[in-house]
Amino acid sequence: MHTAQVTSIVIPAHNEAQVIGRLLDSLLADSSEDETDIVVVCNGCTDDTARIAAARGPRVRVVEIPVPSKHAALRAGDDHARGFPRLYVDADVVIGSADVRALTEPLDDDTSGVLATAPERRVPLDSCAWRVRAYYRVWQRLPAVREGLFGRGVIAVSKAGHARIAALPPLMADDLAASLAFAPGERLVVEGARVVVRPPRTWPDLIKRRIRAAVSTAQVEQHHQSPQEASARTSKADLIALVRAEPRLVTGVVVFVAAAVVARRGAAKAIRAQDFGTWLRDESSRQH
Repeated sequence: MHTAQVTSIVIPAHNEAQVIGRLLDSLLADSSEDETDIVVVCNGCTDDTARIAAARGPRVRVVEIPVPSKHAALRAGDDHARGFPRLYVDADVVIGSADVRALTEPLDDDTSGVLATAPERRVPLDSCAWRVRAYYRVWQRLPAVREGLFGRGVIAVSKAGHARIAALPPLMADDLAASLAFAPGERLVVEGARVVVRPPRTWPDLIKRRIRAAVSTAQVEQHHQSPQEASARTSKADLIALVRAEPRLVTGVVVFVAAAVVARRGAAKAIRAQDFGTWLRDESSRQH
């Protein structure tokens, strides 16, 4: 008889008072105390994140560390988490208890070979500027974006999967590095599990995100022995194939390329300086 195990959910949070409540409310709904173990790690917070999380009751354990570091927060979360499978969830996304169950199911099967899972993305674009909408319509169709575990704000791992990512160095693109740590047969995007990932609303905020992505991708490639295989970069062939399949996306591809060019220029200085610590945060996606 299979014994039910507690699923631990680690949520690193740096000044996320605007959004932490909606995530916790979604996780707590329709789930029991013996089903999930939720640890919110407030790292370097100067707002009400810790108070708002603690107000959700005893099912949410709040850990506070002084340094504003996602990597340090993830490690602190591991120190306090109780069980496996284990989820790492960004504070600014929304995922429900049913989705958590769907993500952990493949990880409970020792014969599947799956060590890490992630949900499908739902990216609401209604409040976004037209160029942002055009960009994401292309981005979401790219093969690496569809198949990788990154850019979802949620990754779930088995105990063996956790051992794999725990060995990773502190990297800015922790989700990309985690995705690349698993072979295609070891990772799975679970159909039917959904996470809401709120995009930036304005073009300047999108560029902030893309600069951060360009810098962090360069860092991941530096730590990987084979950058060509390690990268999730988009090739010209990918974009040509998209336009051939869906000619109406041509404007979106032009916008996508423009964003990539601007972001590459913006990232060049940080990459030359090996500055992988400056986090360009997009606040527009955190607005209600």
